[in-house]
Amino acid sequence: MKRWLAFAPLVVLAALGLLFGIFALHHDPRVTPEALKGKPAPDVTLPKLADSTTEHLKAEVKGPTLVNFFASWCVPCVTEQSALLALKAEGVRIVGVAYKDKPAATRAFLDRLGDPFAVVLTDTSGDAGVEFGVSGVPETYLIDDTGMILDKHTGPLSPQDAEAMLEKAKRRP
Repeated sequence: MKRWLAFAPLVVLAALGLLFGIFALHHDPRVTPEALKGKPAPDVTLPKLADSTTEHLKAEVKGPTLVNFFASWCVPCVTEQSALLALKAEGVRIVGVAYKDKPAATRAFLDRLGDPFAVVLTDTSGDAGVEFGVSGVPETYLIDDTGMILDKHTGPLSPQDAEAMLEKAKRRP
């Protein structure tokens, strides 16, 4: 009987390995959680990059608005910047949220690559990102004028991705 007790930890470890192995085989790593899609955007208040006054994010949503979480240290954010500038030129309203970034670094990033945002809010602590469910930058949310999240895009936004997101705002009754 004592001999079986010596093997009990190995049996438990093997069972856990099997359980996690089965989960990993049936889990699609490309699936991103979209828990807030179809729900009101979190009511977060953040400082503006321009003057450090605080602003409710929802107050900056005027009509269909793309809310883009980005950072100066994020390499995919650099590649996304040209697409965001093109969207701004087309009249798309984009609110930027500098995620876990220093304001000076954010200013330098925007000075170097161009500023596609109607307003830039700073989320130095990352708390707003947690409220939105940001898993990494860049992430873009489409929010309608009622404050409802219509869509979410994870990764660099291409013009085609943005057009598909904005099409969802047009189809809304």
